[in-house]
Amino acid sequence: MGRVRSRIVLLLIAAICVFAAAAASARESDLERAYRVIASKKFVDLTHAFGPDTPVWSGFGQAKLSAAADPKTHEPYTIPKDGFRATYYEMVGQYGTHVDPPAHFAEDGITMDQMPLKQMILRLVVLDDTPYLAKDPNHAFSVTDLKNWEREHGRVPVGAFAALRTDMYKDWDSDPERFKRTPFPAWAFETIKYLYEQRGVTATGHESMDTDVTDKMDSETYLLQHGHFQIEVMANLDKVPPTGALIVVTWPKVKDGLGFPARAFAILP
Repeated sequence: MGRVRSRIVLLLIAAICVFAAAAASARESDLERAYRVIASKKFVDLTHAFGPDTPVWSGFGQAKLSAAADPKTHEPYTIPKDGFRATYYEMVGQYGTHVDPPAHFAEDGITMDQMPLKQMILRLVVLDDTPYLAKDPNHAFSVTDLKNWEREHGRVPVGAFAALRTDMYKDWDSDPERFKRTPFPAWAFETIKYLYEQRGVTATGHESMDTDVTDKMDSETYLLQHGHFQIEVMANLDKVPPTGALIVVTWPKVKDGLGFPARAFAILP
């Protein structure tokens, strides 16, 4: 009889432990589980560092970075003298890796501070233009190229961020004059239209300083005037798989902002 009671007690203790573990698991929120998964993944920076010598469109000119100074004495703040230091930035918003909000090209488009937060984290697909560059160094990624990519990797998902890999980013530091070359590999207008109208992507991005291979700016005008945003001058897209990753992209909340350097990174699957 005593053995039976002991077994019953052990079974009750085991049951209590199981229920306690289940309750603890239930208390863990979806966000906590998501964080544990994300924290275990590899992150890839998709952003260039920028400075006064950064490649930029000639119509804007180089940034000027200087030590912030006391407006009364005009003396720069220093750590030995003031306990801190700061930098004064003078530059156009479209500098380095940057965001173009709709208002950049559309009178009634939304500005940086109005961009929906949920558009700052999206599924990422990387479309590869590099196989075509040996024969055509300034290849415009076409709808045919896109469909070939989809046959291998699957349909571009609705709501995704579509980035175009051209490997131009490798010239950013090593050969900035080459990076600024014209023409350069980028999007075909038909492909941008197809991605937004037929695949329902949320945003697009690329490695060059402009969206189009020509100076007509058809693609950039179209996507911005249709309420979408783009990230220009991206980096390290060759380190991201074609599908399965997430992109996180942020920028300062400038009131009525028409563009600004952005920080973008990928979370790999």
